[in-house]
Parts: sequence; C-alpha cells; structure tokens
Amino acid sequence: MQHPAPLSCVAPVGASVSPSDVIRLVSESCPIEDYRGKRVVLIIPDSTRTCPVGQLFQTLHAHLGKVVRELDVMIALGTHQPMSEEAICQRLEISLEERRGKYAAVGFHNHQWDNPAALKRIGIISSDEISGLSGGLFAMDVPVDINASVLEYDRIIICGPVFPHEVVGFSGGNKYLFPGVSGPEILNFFHWLGAVVTNPMIIGNKWTPVRKVVDRAAALVKVPKTCLAMVVDQGELAGLFCGTPESAWDAASELSRQLHIETKERAFHTVLSCAPKMYDELWVGGKCMYKLEPVVADGGELIIYAPHIHEISLTHGALIKEIGYHCRDFFLQQWDKFKDYPWGILAHSTHVRGIGSYVDGLENCRVQVTLATGIPEATCKAINLGYRDPASIRVEDFANREEEGILHVPKAGEMLFHLKQRPDWAREM
Repeated sequence: MQHPAPLSCVAPVGASVSPSDVIRLVSESCPIEDYRGKRVVLIIPDSTRTCPVGQLFQTLHAHLGKVVRELDVMIALGTHQPMSEEAICQRLEISLEERRGKYAAVGFHNHQWDNPAALKRIGIISSDEISGLSGGLFAMDVPVDINASVLEYDRIIICGPVFPHEVVGFSGGNKYLFPGVSGPEILNFFHWLGAVVTNPMIIGNKWTPVRKVVDRAAALVKVPKTCLAMVVDQGELAGLFCGTPESAWDAASELSRQLHIETKERAFHTVLSCAPKMYDELWVGGKCMYKLEPVVADGGELIIYAPHIHEISLTHGALIKEIGYHCRDFFLQQWDKFKDYPWGILAHSTHVRGIGSYVDGLENCRVQVTLATGIPEATCKAINLGYRDPASIRVEDFANREEEGILHVPKAGEMLFHLKQRPDWAREM
C-alpha cells in the first residue's frame, strides 16, 4: 500500500529543528478542522527513549487543545513499568503546577498490557499470513489485542523517536501501537520471531519480518492515525517527519540510519558499555548489549556498566531467574521444555546473551556478557552472566584505547555499532 510522502524538516548537521518549524509541521499535519470536536489520544514513549516529547506535546496542546473535545496522553509501555503522574509530567516537560492548571483537562494513562479487561481483540493474523510475513519461519494464528480505550478515540497521534532496534530493525511508527499499547500474544510472538532471526540480522535493517507483522497488526486499527516521528542527535531534534505511521517511520528511519549507526574498522576484545540512568533495570539496560554485539570480537567480553541498576526486571524478574540468559539455540534445541514460557522473555534472554550454539548439551556463546551493576554476584552466576564489582571499574581506564582493542561507549543503548566488513559468524547466520 502506498502512503503519501510525509511532511518533514531535517536540520543542518550540528543544528536542530527550530521551534517555528515544529509548530509549522504540527499545524500542517494536524489540520484543526480534522480535529475539531474530536476525542484525541497522543501515544508517547516512556522515559527509556531520548527525545523532546515535551516540546511536541506542548505544541500539539497549543494547536489543538481549544478545539478538541478531549486530548489525552497514553504511555506506550509495552511491558515496562507504569509511570507516576510526576514521571509523566517530567516526560512531558511540564511542572505539577502546570499539570493541575494549564493541562488539567489532559488525561494521563498508562497502558495495561497484563490486564485482560483493558484489552480488546481486533482480529487474528492467520497462519498463512504469518508464514508469508515471517518468510516461512512460523505458521500459526496470532491474536491481535490492543488497549481497548485507544479504540474509543476519534484520532490517534503517535509521537516518538526512531532508533535502530533489536527486535523490529528500527523503532517508531506502528511500533508504538504494537507492542506499545498491545496485548501479550502478538507482543510475545514477534519478539520471539525477532530472536529467531537474531539481533545482529535484525538491528539496523528496515523491512524485517517483525516490521511486516507490526504493520499488518496496525492495519487492523481503524481509528485514523497520524505519526510525528522524531530523529534525535545528541539529545537535539535533528529531524521531524509527519504523516502516516508507515510513511513517517520510513523517512525517519533513513535519517536514523545516517545518524545512529557508527561503523568500526575492527572488532574489540573488550567493550565497556555504560548504561544511562534512564535504563533502570536490566530489562531495558540490555540495549547496552544489543547495540554493541556486532563489534565484539569472538571470545571477547562486553561489560554492561550500570551501578544504578539493581533489578533484572520488576515485572519479569522471577521468570528470567528461572530460565537464565542463553543463546537462541539453547531454547530451540530444547523447545518442549521452554515453549510454554512467555516468548518475549525468551527473546530478551537471547538478545542479552547474544549469538551462540547448543550442541550435545553444551552451550557455547560467542562473547562473554558481564554485569557491573548493583545485581549481586550470586544472581549473575545463577542467570548465566558474568559479574564484576562496579566499584572495581575505573571508567577512564577504558577510554581512548581502540587501537588496543578496547572500546568505551559512555552512553550506550541508542547508537548501533557495526563492522565495516561483515564478520564470518554473521555470514553463517
């Protein structure tokens, strides 16, 4: 299906999209007469994504707030932890006083992925379609559930950033619906689909099998949708693309490909991947592995340095401790044992542990993944990850040593690193 080209503005290198251009693009992409008297929901990411959501929210509110019947905000949590009112205010860059005054009419809603009463089934993607979309990897009916309240609005505005992504290839667009505000069945399915294809084969590629499934699910949502897709560079808005979720994401991902992928000439035997504070548990801090796995040498070590992380996952921690962190083939070769676990948890496990094999009962992972976090050593060993005391690490000792095979990434998780020449292990996948 062809979609109209999005409206867009791309800033010159080193600059950012001006506030006046943001206002212009918002007003042109969201004509007032299309929204007058309508109930509108703005779907935004939680605090684990870097982007000026507040600027877009405030611009949209100024543009539409007086003409819509209702303007609400829903946090596309996926399976992340709910946000407090104060945290949502911080995400929207408003004060609690402004929340109770200027923005008092705006409803704040956290998605409830694990509450069946909050979900509605909008269709089923048939096994034949799944086979076609997945390139024959799977053939099964996949139920498509979404937050029921989303369907009660007259208009959906998706507002979020685009980055290379380990499950879908590039984040953004319809991903803010699936898994952002979706039910667990389709979420678990396509996360495991991405894991079977593997992170290195998915991340930084656009038209992945997972993207096809996400877009197919979004086609079942009949509420008119507009997407404001942001591309962020060094915390600044480098590009804004406004249109359908498909067209805005398509254009934004091209800019993300230019800005968010760093090519290295060589692999590194040691990588210190420093997690920013916005990753408050390993469930999201695993991005520090996903984005760097392609540049770790065979037999090398990737250290996730995050003294502030003390939890594997508040939501999923018990199950993760039960299965541990393993490569894809560990699960595939013992599928009867693991098939009844939530597939999204299996996917997270394989993404953090990375590429490996499982032959004759022996697991052989390509790289060592070590946690230098607040997670205790005994727990790390129990979940099949290495441990280092974070107090023993002097970050400066890892800096400026690339010629020695040591890479230091001070803010990991959003920039993808890959090798100029595809390594042998990737050619074999």
